[in-house]
Amino acid sequence: MKIASRLDRIEPFYVMECAKAAHEIAASALCDPARGGRPMIYLNIGEPDFGAAPLVREAAQRAIRDGRTQYTQATGLPALRERIAQWYERRFGVRIAARRIVVTAGASAGLQLACAALFERGDEVLMPDPCYPCNRHFVAAADATAVLLPTTAHTRFQLDAGTVAAAWGTRTRGALLATPSNPTGTSIDPDELARIVGVTRAHGAACVVDEIYLGLSYDERFARTVLSVAAPDDAVVSVNSFSKYFGMTGWRLGWLVLPDALVEPVERLAQNLYICASTVAQHAALACFDDESIAEFERRRTEFERRRAFVVAALRKLRMPAPVTPDGAFYAYADCSAHSANSWDFCFDLMRRAQVALTPGRDFGRSAPERYLRLSYASSMTELEEAMDRLQHCL
Repeated sequence: MKIASRLDRIEPFYVMECAKAAHEIAASALCDPARGGRPMIYLNIGEPDFGAAPLVREAAQRAIRDGRTQYTQATGLPALRERIAQWYERRFGVRIAARRIVVTAGASAGLQLACAALFERGDEVLMPDPCYPCNRHFVAAADATAVLLPTTAHTRFQLDAGTVAAAWGTRTRGALLATPSNPTGTSIDPDELARIVGVTRAHGAACVVDEIYLGLSYDERFARTVLSVAAPDDAVVSVNSFSKYFGMTGWRLGWLVLPDALVEPVERLAQNLYICASTVAQHAALACFDDESIAEFERRRTEFERRRAFVVAALRKLRMPAPVTPDGAFYAYADCSAHSANSWDFCFDLMRRAQVALTPGRDFGRSAPERYLRLSYASSMTELEEAMDRLQHCL
C-alpha cells in the first residue's frame, strides 16, 4: 500500500508519545502502591482539571432528552454564533458580525479548514519556533511548507513585525501565530500584533492567529484579541476553542472568525469534511455565556493564576527557571540545562525516578529543544505541590 507523501512531512506528536510512555510507567511497579510505588503525576498534557461547567452539562442533558441531536448548518447553530459574537463585544469591546463566525469540530478542525482554504503546494507559511507542533502539521497537510523562525526569551518566544518582514519571501503566503502560546504561555503585545498584521496586509497575505487560550490571560496588557487590531476586511483569521477557557476539552468544539470573503469557501469545506460540529456540544456551549458560567470561568482563571505563581517560583528554586514568566494559558516553558543536556532523556528520567510526567521540548520546534521542557499547571494545586516536592527530592 502506498502512503501519501505528505505524511513524510508530518512527524509523530511527541507529546502523545511521551504520554504513552508515562502510562506504561504508571502501570509498572514504580507506580504500584502495593509494591511501594506511588501514582504518576501528569503535568504533560494541557487539559484543565475542572471539566465542563455545571450549566453546560445540564444543557447537554436537556438537548439529549429533548431530541435536539440532528445536524446543524455547517457553520453552526445561529444562536451559538450570535452568543460568541456577543461575548467578543462584552469581553473585549470588539463588534463581530455573527455571519463571520463558523463553529467547528474543535480548534483543530478550524485550523485544518483555514489552512486548506488559504494555502496550497508551493506556499510557505511563517511560524514562530517554538510553537505547538500540530499547527505546523496542519500547514503540511495542506501541502504547504511551514517556515519556522527562531525566537528567544528576549522576544518572549514570539515573532515581531521586523522578523516577519525580513523573512518574507516570494513564496510566502502568510503567517500562523499563537497568542497566548503553547508551549511558552507568552503572548504577543497587541501593538506588535497590529504591526505584524500590517506586514501581512501589505503583502496581500493571510494572518492566522491561534487564540484558543483567549480569556486565560493574567496581564491586562495582553488580554486582547487580534480582532481588536484588524479591520473586518483584513485577511485575518482568529481560531478559537471551547476547550481551554470554557473547559470543554473532550466536547471537540471550536470556532473561526473569518473575513467575509472566506466564510463561503470555509463553509463549503466544512460541509464536505465533517458536515457540522457536534449538535449536542453546540447546544451545551450556549450555556457557557450565561452569567453564572462566566463567573465560574473567571474563578478558574484566578486559580490558574495562583498555580502559575507557585510553579514559576518552584521551578526557579529547582534551577529550572521559565526565562519568560507566562502571561496566559497554563504552561511554563522551563530551562532544564542546569540538570541535563537533553530534555528528552531528562523527562523520561524524571518519569522513572520521580513519577512526574513533563513534556520535552522536542515537539515544539528546532530552536534549542534539548534545553527546554514544558510543564502544564492545569492540574490541581495538590498535585502541583506533590510534584514539586518529588522533583526537589529527585534533583
